[in-house]
Amino acid sequence: MQSSKGRPRRDGAGQESSVERLDVGPPEEAGHLRYDDPWYDALASGWGEPDGAGVQASVVAPSARGEGETGVAAADVYLEVQRSAAFQEVRRRYRRFVVPAFVAFFAWYVGYVVAATAAPELMARPVVGAMNVGLVAGLGQFLTTFLFTWAYSRHARLRRDRAALDLRWDTQELTRGVNGGAS
Repeated sequence: MQSSKGRPRRDGAGQESSVERLDVGPPEEAGHLRYDDPWYDALASGWGEPDGAGVQASVVAPSARGEGETGVAAADVYLEVQRSAAFQEVRRRYRRFVVPAFVAFFAWYVGYVVAATAAPELMARPVVGAMNVGLVAGLGQFLTTFLFTWAYSRHARLRRDRAALDLRWDTQELTRGVNGGAS
């Protein structure tokens, strides 16, 4: 019998396990990643893998300095992008939405808490049937949370995402050039 992923079951049991076992092979291969592993990263292969003697190799992080002749650090690329007009525009658009939205939501939240503690007779006033002002305002907190989340994602999608992706692309291209063609 086969699992839903088309591979034969290893345990032979009648029930499918939600967690598949990873057979790593003999103990000397335990530190090696398999190519069919979805978390395998070809760019990081060789980092921290055993070096033939069965001893864990030391992990060496790439340096911030580029290997090319320019001698420019990758950090300088990020500082250059941060100082660019395009980056400042993305940050300005972000702040123009987030600051007023935060002030409005925080005022609404604090107003609800203060009204609930300072004016219980107002919050106990019936609106419709068994529903009172406090219950309607409390449910309104959930509603406004969802509305602000929707408005934030819409604002990001329409006003910031394209520019931010362009900046990311430019930054990747510049750092790739600094690192001598390596990502």
